[in-house]
Amino acid sequence: QAHVVEFGGGLVQAGGSLRLSCTFSGDIFSGKTVGWYRQVPGDQRHPVAARELVAGISPGGSTNYRDKVKGRFTISRDNANNTVYLQMNSLKLEDTGVYYCNAVPLYGFYDYWGKGTLVTVSS
Repeated sequence: QAHVVEFGGGLVQAGGSLRLSCTFSGDIFSGKTVGWYRQVPGDQRHPVAARELVAGISPGGSTNYRDKVKGRFTISRDNANNTVYLQMNSLKLEDTGVYYCNAVPLYGFYDYWGKGTLVTVSS
């Protein structure tokens, strides 16, 4: 059984919006900060190097964002339903990538990557 499942990606025009969801099993992220990571398609480096953290949310709801997505992306979590969301607005071409969720920091969670969900922003 997959520990982490991401979905909600798709093809969208620049300026559009998408909402990503990440569901996880049991209490694997209980008490942990959870983040959304982005990997550019074709990047063959090890996941730890290739996946850029774009947003994170603490168990209590404190959030942080990479500068390039501030004001456009909103991360939220539903602890009761083991789900983390990423609302993506005003999408840009450079937001294209495969989005994954995992713990922040990654130490101890290297085996918990899901399959990710592909977001493609077109002009």
